[in-house]
Amino acid sequence: MTHKTRILIVEDDMIIAANIGLQLSNLGYEVTGLESRGEDAVHHAIENNPDIILMDIQLKGKINGIEAAKAIKKLIDIPVIYLTANVDDATFSNAKETHPFAFISKPFNKLDLERTIALVEDKIKEKHQDILSNDTLVEYQEDRIFIRNQNKFIKVLLDEILYIEAERNYCNIFLSNLTYLIVSPLSKLCEKMDQRNFVRIHRSYVVNFSKLDAVSDSHVEIQGKLIPIGKQFKEDLHRLLNKV
Repeated sequence: MTHKTRILIVEDDMIIAANIGLQLSNLGYEVTGLESRGEDAVHHAIENNPDIILMDIQLKGKINGIEAAKAIKKLIDIPVIYLTANVDDATFSNAKETHPFAFISKPFNKLDLERTIALVEDKIKEKHQDILSNDTLVEYQEDRIFIRNQNKFIKVLLDEILYIEAERNYCNIFLSNLTYLIVSPLSKLCEKMDQRNFVRIHRSYVVNFSKLDAVSDSHVEIQGKLIPIGKQFKEDLHRLLNKV
């Protein structure tokens, strides 16, 4: 089955948001939601992990689109396309600090939207292909996995893994100073890991329980990295904490 690109629309005007959502649905994309407040956009992105965010800079609520993008990127890296109208130089420079994948100037038409999203999809695919040309999971063993990297088989002890992040049918495996991208859905990878040590805390994250430095209601921290906790996984995580 072909993966549908999942897009969150964050737009101050809900009529415009609904119109964009309809256009994207007609183009074959999956719209994960429509949000008009920056705070709600942050919550939605962390819970649902869309592939792309269409982010209006001017939003309702206490934070604007740039601040919302910064808050999201602290916890999860999602490509952002800014929707802009008459943005001054200072605002543009501030937006650039979040490393957006693209800008779309308002007013825009269906073709502008379609082409920009298609280009961003190509950038995402290129990023994966560049890494996957060298990195792929080869073999599981009881306490380690072997990953092919630059024509060599690299041994990775499971105890060295800090956390694993899902990206579609790929997984990023994070060690203290290295990251490997492998071809494997997160659910399949979880089946091979020791459930006592590797705990799923979000639809896109599995953490090495022994590496947790701090746990709050909304996220865990591992070596300075903040990782979101999904609502459906919160109870299981806290149950494990109570056993320690």
